[in-house]
Amino acid sequence: MHDGTCGPVTFCVTRDLFLCFLFDYQRRLSIARPRKPMQPTKDGPRVNEDIKARAICVVDAEGNMSDPMTVREGIEMAMEAGLDLVEVAPNAEPPVCKLIDYGKFKYEQSKKQNEAKKKQKVIEVKEIKLRPNIDTHDYNVKLRAAQKFLGGGDKVKVTLRFRGREMAHQDLGLGMLQRFSGDLEDLAKTEQMPKMEGRIMIMVLAPR
Repeated sequence: MHDGTCGPVTFCVTRDLFLCFLFDYQRRLSIARPRKPMQPTKDGPRVNEDIKARAICVVDAEGNMSDPMTVREGIEMAMEAGLDLVEVAPNAEPPVCKLIDYGKFKYEQSKKQNEAKKKQKVIEVKEIKLRPNIDTHDYNVKLRAAQKFLGGGDKVKVTLRFRGREMAHQDLGLGMLQRFSGDLEDLAKTEQMPKMEGRIMIMVLAPR
């Protein structure tokens, strides 16, 4: 008959003692497990309150790195400098943040990406043909076509052909080309000034 006492081979473990062992095991397991690196968001680096690290190092506007501090302290530093706190090295230990103007930073990054795309793209030369006496509707059609080409990163070769007695009025053709380049000055710069080749006046525009 069992009297409720522990025999020589039997171990009595209370519920509290068992929970103690379990807690200690979980604690040791969490210490042994390596910390998973924090990854930046898909839309770009974490900024200000989006930074989730417990401690960070901050690089100020002069390039000096601080000792580890909290994110809140880093944000306060950024606010005092009129800048943003941007996480630039999330996988460092601790993560490194920098004080920068994030709006300007995004603009510069976008500009660099666009320049890289331009270098990768094979630039083509598209031709637009004008006449000295072109009407307003046709002129606007040609202008929109040139805007599309320039917006796509291509150069535009503008040609204006003189017929018969029109050769005596080359000044009118020059004025037409100057007007055309002026209407495109926000998108293009003149790579080749207007010049005559036979009966054709030629001008080349390149994207800005």
